[in-house]
Amino acid sequence: MNIHVNANTLKYVSLLTLTLQNAILGLSMRYARTRPGDIFLSSTAVLMSEFVKLITCLVLVFNEEGKDAQRFVRSLHRTIIANPVDTLKVCVPSLVYIVQNNLLYVSASHLDAATYQVTYQLKILTTAMFAVVILRRKLFNTQWGALVLLVLGIVLVQLAQTDGGSGVSGATANAISTAASATLTSAEAPAQNRMLGLWAALGACFLSGFAGIYFEKILKGAEISVWMRNVQLSLLSIPFGLLTCFVNDASRIYNFGFFHGYDVFVWYLVLLQAGGGLIVAVVVKYADNILKGFATSLAIIISCIASIYIFNFNLTLQFTAGAMLVIASIFLYGYDPSRANAKPISHSDPGAGDEEKLLPRV
Repeated sequence: MNIHVNANTLKYVSLLTLTLQNAILGLSMRYARTRPGDIFLSSTAVLMSEFVKLITCLVLVFNEEGKDAQRFVRSLHRTIIANPVDTLKVCVPSLVYIVQNNLLYVSASHLDAATYQVTYQLKILTTAMFAVVILRRKLFNTQWGALVLLVLGIVLVQLAQTDGGSGVSGATANAISTAASATLTSAEAPAQNRMLGLWAALGACFLSGFAGIYFEKILKGAEISVWMRNVQLSLLSIPFGLLTCFVNDASRIYNFGFFHGYDVFVWYLVLLQAGGGLIVAVVVKYADNILKGFATSLAIIISCIASIYIFNFNLTLQFTAGAMLVIASIFLYGYDPSRANAKPISHSDPGAGDEEKLLPRV
């Protein structure tokens, strides 16, 4: 009885965590990029998130090794240094995740939070595409139908924005740009460019799908804990993040400093981005596809409602119809008609833990 109650509690905690993580990150990124004041450099925020993630995972690995410093060092040497081929394989998703996270900041800078949240669900399509091509997976007919609904929904949302019937009103957008330009004397504020935001979101979706499936392919059968795998990822992401900082923002870093524009809210955003994926990795094993569908759908609804009050978002019938199609596609894609007759996976199954090693990166 207690086991059943605990399982239900964990499911509801998973639902709450996934919902808040999905919704708050998009809203926070949008607010951080459009609020008055000096704008921080997004490339530095991505790099700092990787540092926070690395430190967090090192602490967790140290705890896994029984808080024994010698075992901890031997484990790191055995996994990272003594196994260079496996470490090099992780270079690909490390680079991809750095580029993806930078693109998400670009998208959040130019798209309102609700449109950003809906458009980013296109990662379902790209993930399915790479799963078919790389892993040779077969999709159910319902999943193909869900992908069609997903594309139609996102097209409706984008058309609603292009037509000027959705998103932040023109006067408000101009006010945001004017206020930002007036206050950003030391760092140029990006003008609102919806097409750039859309292309950045599409690029992030493409990279998210590729990195997730590539990561799954190299992890098949790997006997490495989720925390150690993310030590590898963050350790390799940091050099790529540094390169991105100095390729994109070298002059600004030189003139204004690495932490220009940082305040308590930016550090909160860094921690949120770093901890979000780690939290999801922990709770995802307690959340089935239906629960994850609920979480994503609730996140879209929360983003729409919050955007109305925070960013003066104008919710139209066309945008609502598109968002509803996207939400329907999420549930339809997660529905597995064969699961009802499938035998439950035993916890002793050596392959059952593979999904735990797949860390959703935001």
